[in-house]
Amino acid sequence: MSVQERKQRERADRERLIVAAAREVAEQQGWDAVTTRRLAERIEYSQPVLYSHFRGKREIIGAVALQGAAELAVALRAATAAADGPRARVAALAGAYLDFAEGNPAVYDAMFQLDGGLAFAREDTPEPLKDAFAALLECLGEVAGEGVHPAVFTETFWAALHGLATLARAGRQPAEYAGLRVELLVDRLAVL
Repeated sequence: MSVQERKQRERADRERLIVAAAREVAEQQGWDAVTTRRLAERIEYSQPVLYSHFRGKREIIGAVALQGAAELAVALRAATAAADGPRARVAALAGAYLDFAEGNPAVYDAMFQLDGGLAFAREDTPEPLKDAFAALLECLGEVAGEGVHPAVFTETFWAALHGLATLARAGRQPAEYAGLRVELLVDRLAVL
């Protein structure tokens, strides 16, 4: 291994360490607690080293969002692959999405609530975000219905899931009806 390859590997390792530390702090204490000073102390590097990887908190949020999108895509595909039949796949997708949002609140916020400097639904959208949407589309496209644009249907279904996730986290819906809401969403929107 050349010196250059070793330096690139070490740089990638430091970047992963920074992102992991940011996720950990954000999940435990919220995004307001994520500062470059705190992250530098946590990973035992100086703030200038941190800034050599990320220009600031916004870019760190973006990196966490991209990592989260990749993890969400994997979770959605795993859930739908294990399900039998279109209705079961859509229900599994909805459940996996909501479970991800509930289990990773800071990551979910980085993906959809905070400004990580990422472009959505454009040419320059980063690949992990495109792949997460593709994971939704792969399942939902098959139940969009006759004459319905699959991507538009997927965006609409995704918006409904996002609304459910956001309202549940805010305690604005009775938790005991969570399953009923998913059933209603699947039964009313998906053409099965």
